[in-house]
Amino acid sequence: MTKDKIVLAYSGGLDTSIILKWLQTEKNYDVVCFTADLGQGDEVEEARVKALNTGAVAAYALDLREEFVRDYVFPMFRTSALYEGYYLLGTSIARPLIAKKMVEIAEKEGAVAVSHGATGKGNDQVRFEMTAYALKPDIVTVAPWRDWTFQGRADLEAFAHEHGIPVPTTKKDPWSTDANLLHISYEGGILEDPWAEPPAHMFKLTVDPTEAPSEPEYVEVEFVSGDPVAINGEKLSPAALLAKANELGGKHGVGRLDLVENRFVGMKSRGVYETPGGTVLYHARRAVESLTLDREVLHQRDALSPKYAELVYNGFWFAPEREALQVYFDHVASSVTGTARLKLYRGNVIVAGRKAPQSLYDKDLVSFEAGGDYNQHDAGAFIKLNALRMRVQARVKAKADAADKEPAQV
Repeated sequence: MTKDKIVLAYSGGLDTSIILKWLQTEKNYDVVCFTADLGQGDEVEEARVKALNTGAVAAYALDLREEFVRDYVFPMFRTSALYEGYYLLGTSIARPLIAKKMVEIAEKEGAVAVSHGATGKGNDQVRFEMTAYALKPDIVTVAPWRDWTFQGRADLEAFAHEHGIPVPTTKKDPWSTDANLLHISYEGGILEDPWAEPPAHMFKLTVDPTEAPSEPEYVEVEFVSGDPVAINGEKLSPAALLAKANELGGKHGVGRLDLVENRFVGMKSRGVYETPGGTVLYHARRAVESLTLDREVLHQRDALSPKYAELVYNGFWFAPEREALQVYFDHVASSVTGTARLKLYRGNVIVAGRKAPQSLYDKDLVSFEAGGDYNQHDAGAFIKLNALRMRVQARVKAKADAADKEPAQV
């Protein structure tokens, strides 16, 4: 009897290996595994082989690095989006691409469902499933962590032993990680205590800022129409450029973040992040924007950026409101062409210079020396007009205060 197929987003770790077998034995699916190469290295091919050895009927390992940076990271960067003022959305922005490819593989394989290893407490379950429904409304989504009866790690290990799935005998790193070209995230385990400092040996992309080189390094980043295209004069593809920025930022301890954030499902969680290249590019871009964006456009863009960040964080990448906002942000970014010079030093990104061929900065206007089109006498009338409503309010208040002080008539 032919079984229905399901596509599983598969990392090769213990959880998704158990899920693979659980989908076979408990849900009676033929499982097609999919591992996305977003820059995490050799483990991608290792996961594909492990999936086949664990019983998958097919296994895909797709190199998505250029597509990831070009079509997801860079469009997000054009918005200067930060979630809750700090987070550069490294995990969030990867999920819509992974889910999109899951749906494409499901259509190719004739699968009726997709599955993932996200827990019922986190954001990723929302991101994966919202994307799947947006792209294929009739797709079935299976979330084992919400469905199975396992009560804890002991149950998972017993199931793994029963089905011959390798289980590590010791856990060197008591936290979970997620890695791609934009960042590495760490959460869970000992990090669940928000007072506890992250262990020094945990970090992989960045050196400890206190151990970074004692001499600063200057880096130049060139932008064309909103996107970074070169570092130190070398033209690079999107993925190669982000990798180069990671190397430079990581060397100087740039891009560490320890954040207690608000999950979409309602709880607070503590995440520790390394985003060296993204942090470098964020500051470089802001430096060029300071020359090329009109004041009101910049302020309006910055007012809308938090909403965009929230949409990405909450899994609404393919929602019409995110797509509509993207058109606006891309239009604003079209004038962001220029070069930023940065100084990287012990965890800091310091803007050391910026230039742009269509800079709105006019030295003659701003100079303390006489000259230019600006007449300083005009400022007096400008100030009085802008202060008019406050002057009227002050007069009204003064009259009211005076009336309150008058003695009552007998």
